[in-house]
Amino acid sequence: MNRRNLLRTGGAFAALSLIAAPLRAAPTAHNITISKFKFAPNKINVRVGDTITWTNEDGAPHTATAKDESWDTGTLKKGETSEPITVTAQMNKDYFCRFHRGMKARLRIKK
Repeated sequence: MNRRNLLRTGGAFAALSLIAAPLRAAPTAHNITISKFKFAPNKINVRVGDTITWTNEDGAPHTATAKDESWDTGTLKKGETSEPITVTAQMNKDYFCRFHRGMKARLRIKK
C-alpha cells in the first residue's frame, strides 16, 4: 500500500471512530433553591460530572446533607449559596436538612 492510500485509509478510520464514539454532554451546573422549608426541585436528574449548588431563600438556616452524611453543604443562612458539589457515581442520592429532618429530596444520577 502506498503512502497516499495509507493516509486515506487512516483518515477514514479516524472519521469512523468519531462517528462511533458516544457523544458526552458537557457537565451541567444545577441550582436547587431552599424555600418554604422545601428543596426545589425536590427530585432532579443529574449526570456524573455535573455540579449542584443550593441557595437558601428561607429565614431559617438549612443544609443539604447526604442521608449517609458522605457530603454536606454546611449551614446556609438566608441568601447564602453553597459551594458547588460535583456529582459522582458513588454519591448518595437521598439528602435532607440537618436542622429540619422532614425536609428531604433525591438526586437521580445517570452515568
